[in-house]
Amino acid sequence: MYDYVIIGGGIVGVSTAWQLKKQCPDSAILLLEKESQLAAHQTGHNSGVIHAGVYYTPGSLKATFCKAGLAATIQFCKDNDIPYEQCGKLLVATNEIELERMHALFERSKENDLDVELIDAKELRRREPNIEGIGAFLVKSTGIVDYRQICDCMAKLFRELGGDVRLNSCVTDLDEDTDSVAVSIDDGDTIHTRYLVTCAGLMADRVTGMLDIDIDFQIVPYRGEYFSLPAAKNNIVKHLIYPIPDPDLPFLGVHLTRMIDGSVTVGPNAVQGWKREGYGKINIDPRDIAEMLGFPGFWKVALKNLETGIAETWDSVWKPGYLKRVQKYCPSIRLSDLKPYPAGIRAQAILRDGTLVHDFLFADSPRSLHVCNAPSPAATSAIPIGEYICDKIAKAQDPGLTAG
Repeated sequence: MYDYVIIGGGIVGVSTAWQLKKQCPDSAILLLEKESQLAAHQTGHNSGVIHAGVYYTPGSLKATFCKAGLAATIQFCKDNDIPYEQCGKLLVATNEIELERMHALFERSKENDLDVELIDAKELRRREPNIEGIGAFLVKSTGIVDYRQICDCMAKLFRELGGDVRLNSCVTDLDEDTDSVAVSIDDGDTIHTRYLVTCAGLMADRVTGMLDIDIDFQIVPYRGEYFSLPAAKNNIVKHLIYPIPDPDLPFLGVHLTRMIDGSVTVGPNAVQGWKREGYGKINIDPRDIAEMLGFPGFWKVALKNLETGIAETWDSVWKPGYLKRVQKYCPSIRLSDLKPYPAGIRAQAILRDGTLVHDFLFADSPRSLHVCNAPSPAATSAIPIGEYICDKIAKAQDPGLTAG
């Protein structure tokens, strides 16, 4: 019998397990992960950006978590000798529509109390000779890091405190009674816990549904495809370079990202996924497709964004189309510069009525708490998210108490 079991070895699950063990040192805590390593999915397949919180509605959980997460992530890196760099991010406008959107984002950034600076075209060219635009603004605190390294370090700290980590353990069923939750594993074992936390990412709806909790969402995968630039172009930019996003879409657009290992990546786009864990060239899963096509929310989102979806798919297939997205602000990049790089999958929660869930979403039962949607910047925000989850656990077990 464990006091707590956490399902999901991504950075949110590992952060939660580590912080829960710090707050409850005498509790028996187990972290379960179905893969052979931690951070195997969204955590290990992202841009490695430490976000500052430019895009998020002031006062939302996203904005609050992101600002706190940036500071906490950098402090964690300092405390544990993990390489990071605050190189800053430039959001570049290339036409008048984008310039108008840019000024709106700039004002939102100030509402979120970020250190930002407006830059005209001449100053942009001075700072970034390879980048073209009619204006930009600099987000000074944005950084880069390897989130897999952070996740592994948190797991190490969790183990040193006495926590247990069990890999290769896929959960097949959950059964809750008045005293505990039984967690069935695919090897035939059954684990019992007094309280369960799930941080299942791409499988959040399925794991939550194992307890027959009434949920109104489904996880729909969107594939983000990246390229890397040749080593000769590692110095093509000094900052992270982002386009001005369309506010009607949940994705930020193809950007140039300096990685902590010195390389530069291009991407991601946002293509409809047909397999929740589809990182290869051919990514089809009959169960994933059947569930998605049978969900009304999927069709409402797909039809509403049909033109965008077709354009994204075409540019995924036709590499010159993808190239144009980055040449818009960096014309010196050529088709031959786009080298293969691993793709990522975004777990997008969509409600039955077709609403995209942009903020964090939770569900619960008397003996469980489920992170149903942890959108970007969840990696940046993993430490405050873990604190928040610990607080919710404490309140659920005793409404008169808070964690810590």
